[in-house]
Amino acid sequence: MASSDLHIICIIPARMGSSRFPGKPLAPIHGIPMVGHVYYRAKMSPTLDEVYIATCDQEIGDYATAIGAKWVMTKDTHERCSDRTAEAMEKIEKETGKQPDIVLMLQGDEPMVTPEMIDMALEPFFNDPSVKVVNLMAPILSDEDHHSANTPKVVVDKNSDAIYMSREPIPSKKKWKGDSLPRYKQVCVMPFTREALLTFNALSPTPLEEIESIDMNRLIEHGHKVRMVLEDIETYPVDTPEDLAKVERLMAGDVLLARYRA
Repeated sequence: MASSDLHIICIIPARMGSSRFPGKPLAPIHGIPMVGHVYYRAKMSPTLDEVYIATCDQEIGDYATAIGAKWVMTKDTHERCSDRTAEAMEKIEKETGKQPDIVLMLQGDEPMVTPEMIDMALEPFFNDPSVKVVNLMAPILSDEDHHSANTPKVVVDKNSDAIYMSREPIPSKKKWKGDSLPRYKQVCVMPFTREALLTFNALSPTPLEEIESIDMNRLIEHGHKVRMVLEDIETYPVDTPEDLAKVERLMAGDVLLARYRA
């Protein structure tokens, strides 16, 4: 199925109350709030029909209005971004009278995302009708990232479906040395079919989801597949003020930034 046959929207969940970095969606990077970078870069993808910001905070909604972004006010009780995204999708459907075929959830702390990454995450849906949920993953390039609790790690099976996601260093290096075994991190570009997103929202939270604080473990524990797509574009999310400084340094001279900062 071609992308032109599908109605595909992007929803960017963002909230001010991050435990590791309160207020981070509006933290400036090169003079632009972080969630603004995510929005502007998502809008560059020709595969997306529309981009929305989903939030429970009026400050973020006011910023979205100021830049001309569509946004949805959601409950402030959501523990998971996927639940916030599902609520936002249902509100968008009521407002527009149109159901999306695919909803791409793009975390509001991924300011280095590129249109190519978005298109890579969507590609499996066009080639394999059995695919319902996709996540990007990228190689872990340092032991520091491998051991960081801020880096969600993933191990996959022979079909590139996720077996487990953890904030612990998996696979363990205790019984292997060197770089012979690949190490992957989750990249929070995560499209769902409409039905899969509603399924996620209807499923009960699971112990491993809560222990690891990773949404996808809910699907895995309930027996659903999450297709992982390997990408090699070096990007970093922002979880802490130190991450913010690192990302700002890496984005100096960024060609996409130059297109929307003008």
